[in-house]
Amino acid sequence: MISIALVDYMGSDLSTVNSARVSFAKTKESMDYNDSKLITYLAAHKHTTPFRHNAIQLRCKAPIFLARQLGKHQAGLSWNEVSRRYVDSEPEFFVPSEWRARPKGSVKQGSGSVHEHTADWSAKYAVHLKDALYLYNKMIDQGVAPEMARMILPQSMLTEWYWTGNLVAFAHVYNERIAPTAQEEARIFAMNLDAVVRSKFPISWAALTEE
Repeated sequence: MISIALVDYMGSDLSTVNSARVSFAKTKESMDYNDSKLITYLAAHKHTTPFRHNAIQLRCKAPIFLARQLGKHQAGLSWNEVSRRYVDSEPEFFVPSEWRARPKGSVKQGSGSVHEHTADWSAKYAVHLKDALYLYNKMIDQGVAPEMARMILPQSMLTEWYWTGNLVAFAHVYNERIAPTAQEEARIFAMNLDAVVRSKFPISWAALTEE
């Protein structure tokens, strides 16, 4: 239910190369081994401006609790999201396969192993979603403004947005959200992001995201 689809893109690994080589008034028509080495060198030495001469447009789908985490990343990015002020169609919800326990001895963020009562929590969660959806639909049917009726929908409601930006900006999102300390759902999003962007910018993406 967490997904990312490529909508459009501009540029390629060659764009990174030519954006760097223009300093010497040079342009390449195709990639070769030295160009791959150049890209790796640029990333390793934090020369990131050549990686910004491209554009990637994605359509993302994730639960609101995750979308709000990801919304912190806005440098070099633009975000436009579905608004339930205007939309009152049937909402979808994120349903985890299991519930994780709080880490033992920790009061901070993060998850431990599967909670011992995960099946019971899943059953209670299903009832909660059913009740919230019933109340939401009843409010809409009886003329309550969608911008107010949406207040009772859980944070697990799925939302969708267009996210557009350059390679450096998305690499930052990936590196932050693929970290072992990131929430599991954020790591799933990061893996989806990796699959989509790597397919179009394999060398540049690897240089920016792989240690």
